[in-house]
Amino acid sequence: MAAVDVTDLHKHYGSNHAVDGVSFHVDQGEVYALLGENGAGKSTTVEILEGHREPSSGAVSVLGVDPAKADRQFRDRIGIVLQSSGVETEFTVREVIDLYSSAYSNPRSLDEVVGLTGLDEKVDERVGSLSGGQKRRVDLALGIVGRPEMLFLDEPTTGFDPSARRKSWDLIEALIADGTTVLLTTHYLDEAEHLADRVGVLMQGRMVAEGSPAELINRLSGTIMSFDVPDSISLDAAAATFAEVLGVEVSMSGRLVEVRVDQPTVAVHRLTGWAIEQSVELEGLSVRRASLEDVFLELIGEYGVGSGS
Repeated sequence: MAAVDVTDLHKHYGSNHAVDGVSFHVDQGEVYALLGENGAGKSTTVEILEGHREPSSGAVSVLGVDPAKADRQFRDRIGIVLQSSGVETEFTVREVIDLYSSAYSNPRSLDEVVGLTGLDEKVDERVGSLSGGQKRRVDLALGIVGRPEMLFLDEPTTGFDPSARRKSWDLIEALIADGTTVLLTTHYLDEAEHLADRVGVLMQGRMVAEGSPAELINRLSGTIMSFDVPDSISLDAAAATFAEVLGVEVSMSGRLVEVRVDQPTVAVHRLTGWAIEQSVELEGLSVRRASLEDVFLELIGEYGVGSGS
């Protein structure tokens, strides 16, 4: 049995179709990343799965239960990390973890929770005195204190520095190894690519792509080459200049040129040969494989900005 099963899910607010016929499933022990721009329908979908909203139509099951009809036993089996928990800032970390743990039948110990989330040295500090990243660790602590079978993570690493993000990834991977199923929403595409077994992309309330990160990346052929426009080339002429040099269409963002090529060795040879002839340096020149972010940006270009919520 899947941990999450969603079939033809709809949520309408008058004429606004926030979720418009979405179907997907999440296997037990899997990390599933739900991606989309702001307004694509992610939050509405997740809130229905958590039991905080009722669908207009469609079927939803989480751990074999309809969340709209869930009881306390269901709540005991799930963990939720919201974008902002609204924890009382006058509580100490110890007090707030103890308070939340009292709501669960088999909570983790305080020492285990603060150890997993890196809050050992802050356990007796008031929540209001913590930095933004440390407060986010408190949110994570409250999400895992009940030993959830199913964990909902909504932008869990917002406000983290790179080191803290990596440590949070280790925590999520440890939870998965312990049998927890995770539904993740994130705007960090590298995070989804690193953590997720499968990814679903929502646009305008509809599922427009789904698969493993590798499967989605393989939708894009070629290698991504990028570099900055040399000072000697005007921005107005840059796109046409490099399209002629490389023999393919290029895209630009400010002074950054990006191009997808099928023969990277040939393309680099053409570009660097031109640069040597022109006596210019190609600052920021890089050649890399396509990423999940590239797939996401291509889908945005194909479907446009979402209008759901």
